[in-house]
Amino acid sequence: MVKILAGLIAALVLAVAGYFGFESYLQHRVATEVEAAFEQFRSAGAKASHGKISYDPWKRTLAIANIASESTGQPPLSLKIATLTASGVGQPDAARISADLIEAAGVEISFAIILNGSQLQYTYKVPKLLLAGYASPRQPPQLPASASAIDLYRFAIAQFARVTASSVTVPSLSAVVKSSANIPFAGEFTYSGVAMQGIEDGKIATATVDKASLAYNTHTAGKTDRLTGTLANLTLHDLDATAAATVLDPEKANDDRSYRVYRQIATGAYDVTSQQGVHMHLDRIAVDDVEVRPSRLQLPALLAAIPAAGTTPPPAQAHEMMEKLAGLYEGLRVGNFEISGISIDTPQGPIKLSSLRLNIDNGRGDLGLEGLDARTPKGPLRAEHFALKSLDLAKLMRVSASLSNPPSGQALALFQVIGGAELKNFVAPYKDTNKQVSIDSFSFDWGQLVGPIPTEAHLAAKISTPVDASNPAALPLLAAGIDTVALGADLGAAWREPSGAFALEPMEVEIGGVLKASARLSLAHVPREVFTPDVQQAAALAEHIEAGAVELSLHDLGGVDLLVGQYARSQSVSREVARSAIMEAIKTNGEKAAAANPDAEGAVEAITRFIETPQQTLVLKLTPLGKVPALKLLQLLKTDPFVALAQFKIEASTGL
Repeated sequence: MVKILAGLIAALVLAVAGYFGFESYLQHRVATEVEAAFEQFRSAGAKASHGKISYDPWKRTLAIANIASESTGQPPLSLKIATLTASGVGQPDAARISADLIEAAGVEISFAIILNGSQLQYTYKVPKLLLAGYASPRQPPQLPASASAIDLYRFAIAQFARVTASSVTVPSLSAVVKSSANIPFAGEFTYSGVAMQGIEDGKIATATVDKASLAYNTHTAGKTDRLTGTLANLTLHDLDATAAATVLDPEKANDDRSYRVYRQIATGAYDVTSQQGVHMHLDRIAVDDVEVRPSRLQLPALLAAIPAAGTTPPPAQAHEMMEKLAGLYEGLRVGNFEISGISIDTPQGPIKLSSLRLNIDNGRGDLGLEGLDARTPKGPLRAEHFALKSLDLAKLMRVSASLSNPPSGQALALFQVIGGAELKNFVAPYKDTNKQVSIDSFSFDWGQLVGPIPTEAHLAAKISTPVDASNPAALPLLAAGIDTVALGADLGAAWREPSGAFALEPMEVEIGGVLKASARLSLAHVPREVFTPDVQQAAALAEHIEAGAVELSLHDLGGVDLLVGQYARSQSVSREVARSAIMEAIKTNGEKAAAANPDAEGAVEAITRFIETPQQTLVLKLTPLGKVPALKLLQLLKTDPFVALAQFKIEASTGL
C-alpha cells in the first residue's frame, strides 16, 4: 500500500512538473512568435514595441500589453493599444491564425493625409473593441513606405480584405481632425454603438451606428463659424471595400466594368446647428446601389490635379481638374440618393423641403425636389414638385472649364447639360402687390442636339398671374373687371434632317377670359448647318429656307368684347358704335389687302363676322403659291404686309 501511494505521489509530482514545464514551453514559444512578428516591422524600418506577453494554453488565451508601432513614412502612421487579449486562439492551417474573441482596450490610431502640400491630421481613439469569430493570415502585413493618402487607403483596404470576423463591436469611438494653416479646419467627431456583422473577403454584410455627433470650425470668406450636430441610426448593407479600392488601383485604369460598392446606406435624423443661428434638420438620408467604373473614376489622377490650397491654378491645370471631375461622375452610378424631411431655420425664416432626390448613371441623372415651403420678405414661396431632367453632371464640369467660350456659347451649353425641367403647383409673391403668381404645371423638354442647339423642343404650361396695374397694356383687362389672368400654352418644334422640314407644332395658347389660339407653321429646306451659334453663318444659310403652310385658329373667349369696350371708352362712344367702327376699319384696310391678293377679301369678311358676333372661332389657312423665301417674307411683313400676303393662297372661315 505504501509503495502504491508513493508511486501515485511520484506520478503527481511528475505531472505537475510536466504541466509547468509544458506551459513554460508554450509561453516561450508564443512570446517568440509575437516578438518575431514585431521584428518584421522593425526590420522594415518601422517602430514596433510591446509590453508583457502572457499565454494560457488551457484557455488558449493570449494577452499583450502596451503595443505601439509607427510607420517609416513622413508623416508617420502610429498605432497604440493598451491591452490586447485574444481568447480561443487557434491555427486552422499553417498560413492562418484564428480567435474566438479578441478584445482591445485603449486603442489610438494617428495618421496624416497630405494633399498638394496641405495636411490633415487624424487621431482616432477607441476605448474598447470586441472582435468575434476572427481569422487572418499568420504573416503580418508590411506597412507602406509612403504616407500619401492613396497608399494609406490602399493599405487599409488590403489588410481589411485579409480579415474574417463574424462581428465587430465598438461601444464608442472618437476622432479629432486638425489641419495645417493653409486649410483652416478643425473638428471633433464621436460615434457610439458601432457594430459590424459578416466580415469576409473585404465585404461587410451589415454595419450600424447608433449615434454620431460632430463639432468643427469652418472659415469662409474671412468669417469663422462653428457647426455642431448629431446623427442617429446609421445602417449600411453589403459594403464591398475591395470594389471601392478599384478606383485607387493604377492597374485598374483601363477596367471599364462596374463594381458595386454597397447596396444601401441609410440614416435616421440628422441635425446641424451653426454658431450664426442656422439650424438644419433631416429626417432621413438614403443612398442605394452605388457602383464605380475604374476606367473613368481614377482618384489618384484627380487628386494629383487638385491645386495646392491657397493657390490659383493656371487655366491649363484648371481645365485638367474639371476634366478629371467629369470623369469622376462618368465613373459613378447611384441608383437613388434621397434626403427626406428637410427643414432649415434661418434668420430670414424657415425653409422646408419634403425630399430631395438624385440618381446618377455614367455622369447623367435626374434631380428632383418635392414639397418646398419657404418664406421670402414679400410672401410665401411654395412648390409641390421641381425636377431637372437628364442632368449631365460630367458635361457640366467640362462646360465650367470652357472659360474661353463667349457668353452666347455658355448660354447654349445649358441645353447640353440639362435635357428638360418641370414644375408643379408653384406659388410665389408677385412684386409688392400682396398677390401671388401660381404655376399649376410647367414642363420644358428638348433634345436631338446639333452641336449645342436643340432641334426638338416642347413646352407646356398653365399659369395664373395677377394683372399688373402699372402696365398700360393691362388697363383694358382691369377696366373689364379682370384682375387675374390664366395662361395656358402647349408649344412644340421639331426638325427632320432627311427632309429638311421644320415645323412649329403644336402651338396652342389660351388666355382665360380672352381667347384661345392655335397655329401650325412649317419651313422647308432647313439645312443642318443653320443650327449654329455663329449668327453670320446661320443668317447666310437661312436665305435658302422656304416658308410652308400656315394655319391659325382663334376662338373668342371674351377678347372681342374687351377690344370693343376699350375702344368705346377711349372714344367716348357706345359699344355698338365702337363695334361698328372697328368693323369698318377692318373693311377699309381689307380693300388694300384685296388689291394685292383677291383671296384677302374672303379673309376680311371672316374677320368682320368674328368681330360682329362674339364667342366665334376664326380659322385662317395660308398656302404658298410658289417658293417663298422665309427671310424675304419676314422683311415684307415689316415693310409691306399686303405684298407679303400676296405670296399665299388665303382661306378663311368662322363658326360658333
